[in-house]
Parts: sequence; C-alpha cells; structure tokens
Amino acid sequence: MKKTTLLGLATVAAATGWVARAAWGIPTQIGASRSAVQPYAAASPRYRDRQFHNSEPSSALVPGTDAGMAKSMLTRGSMGRPRAPIPLATPLAPAQAGAAAVTWYGHSSVLVEVDGYRVLADPVWSERVSPSAAVGPARMHAVPVSLEDLPAVDAIVISHDHYDHLDMATVKILMHSQKAPFVVPVGIGAHLRHWKVPENRIIELDWDESTTIGDLVLTCTEARHFSGRGLVRNTTQWASWVFAGPNHRVFFGGDSGYTPRFVELGKKYGPFDLTLLPVGAYDVRWPDIHMNPEEAVQTHADLNLGDAERGVFVPIHWATFNLAFHSWSEPIVRLTESAAAAGITVAVPMPGGRIDAFSNAQPSTWWIPLG
Repeated sequence: MKKTTLLGLATVAAATGWVARAAWGIPTQIGASRSAVQPYAAASPRYRDRQFHNSEPSSALVPGTDAGMAKSMLTRGSMGRPRAPIPLATPLAPAQAGAAAVTWYGHSSVLVEVDGYRVLADPVWSERVSPSAAVGPARMHAVPVSLEDLPAVDAIVISHDHYDHLDMATVKILMHSQKAPFVVPVGIGAHLRHWKVPENRIIELDWDESTTIGDLVLTCTEARHFSGRGLVRNTTQWASWVFAGPNHRVFFGGDSGYTPRFVELGKKYGPFDLTLLPVGAYDVRWPDIHMNPEEAVQTHADLNLGDAERGVFVPIHWATFNLAFHSWSEPIVRLTESAAAAGITVAVPMPGGRIDAFSNAQPSTWWIPLG
C-alpha cells in the first residue's frame, strides 16, 4: 500500500476518532425530552403552544442578523479574551454564613450568604459550556475551588437550562457532595430526573412561587430570556431569584434582558442588600435577552425602588466564557462608568473572591491590566 494512502487512512481515522469523542455523551448532556418536560410545564400559565413565553415579545436573535453573526464568528480572532492570565482569589468561607455576602466563582456561579444560610446558584464547574466535552466555549480561568471543598449549602438554585448555567457534570457531583435540594424553574426538574437526582431533592417553581428552608424564602421571579439545550427551545422556564432571610435580601439575576417588569419585582420583593446582575455577552443582535451594562445599572435602580444608591451591585455573567463579540473587559469598564454616574456602589471580585455587603473594604480594579 502506498505511503500516501496510509497517511490518508490515518488522517481519516484520527478525524473519525475526534468526531466520536466530540459526540460522546451528547444525548445525556442534552437532558430530558420535550415529552418528559411537558407534564410539569403544562400547568404554567406562561406555557402556551408547547413552549414558555416572555411577558414582552422577545426574540433570541434580531431577524436578518444571522449571516452577519457567522462572519463575526470567523473574524473575531482573540476578541473577548484577556491579555494576561485571569487572577484567582482564594475562596474563604466563614464558619457561619454572613448576613448578606457573595462569593463569585466565575460567570454566574455564586455562593450567596443570607442571614446565616448559604445558597449555591448556577454552579458550572465543567471545562466547556456545551453538550460536547471537546467542542464549545472553554474556560478562560480555572475554577477557584473544587466542588468537594465547598461548604455545606442549604439550597442549590438554577436560573435556566442553558449549558453555562445548568451543567450535568456539576449536578452529578453535587448530588453526592451536598445534601441540599435543587430549587429550579418549572420543567428543569425533568433534566434532573433524567440525571438520576432523587425526586425528594427537586423543588420546581414558577414565577412568583416560593419555597422555604427554615427562615430562608426562595422566590422564583421573572426574567426576560429563553431556554433550550438542543434544537428545541423554550420547553423549560427561565427565571431570576429572590433570596430573602428574616433581615436581608439578595437578588440573583441569572441571565436576562432588560425589562421594565424589574420595577414590579422591586416593589414586590425589594429593596435588596445585594443585586447580582448579568453584565456580559450582550450584543445589538440579541438585545431582548441579554442586558448590557447600562441596562444592568437601570435594573439595579429598578429593583431598589428607584434608589440607585441602595445596596451593593456585584456583576456576574462575564469573564469566564467567551460568548459574544465585545472585548473581555468592556462589560466592567462600561459598568463602572455608568454606575459611578448613577451613584451605585459596585464591587467586582476576582473569581473566588467574597464580597460582604456591609464591609468597608476598598474597591479593587484588578481587571484593568488584563484589558
């Protein structure tokens, strides 16, 4: 056999092997089928025509911009990546959870402390946010701590089922390393059942529904977004969350576009000692479902009854995965400028860093050298 033929066969074999590795486990990663979700989703007033809907008409992508986005993907190069390695803080969990504090692990993964309780929200510890272990957006920094080294938590909360917020591998580890219930929007329980999470550890809520754990009240609240882990979208609900103790309140935005309905959430559940709001992965091509930094500043004010100076704003949904076409630091540059003009207190932790709403620690600008 000719050498060139052997080389060609080897190339084909290597390519076939790579494709097999990329495709391995995808059906399980995708989660439950629509038919498995529907019995739980059908009872929601926001579920019509076999899918969930935002209160306002919304599109995941502005019509006619898909061709331009393909070009942007091909030409963006290193845009969205930092110029130097992202520094990590050493996570320090106090023996007793604080009154209102948050440890940010990157992207939207946070450990929230409220009046002595701990809530782990949108935990994603995998290397990629994708159904494939070989293809898809990869981490730009390491996880600051292993899942097994987290303190015991009282609840594990999910905002929606996108891969950068709901991670199968993380869920499976937490199923064994923690004893807390998974508190999720309607329909996501079907994914957890598909991954063998016990029924007695699944609590599903629709917007404006609550569950209590001791004196802690977890309320599922409105967001403007979408859902989907495969080709079919919006079969499960998406949400923001209110974590309310006897004395303090924290708002977790998860992922959302701006909506004036945040004003109503502020009147009903606010004001808040901490607001954790998404500031990254925005683009003019999907303005309905991802807020930009200036809109996040407005959201903070809306949630705090128009008093922008109340509470501490901690940005999430940035820095860890390259999911859009803006530069790596642009969300924080724009956020800090807009927040300063509005009189908002912003705290930007390094991945692994802890922010206490009542601490007088000096603000850090650690991101500036990374551009």
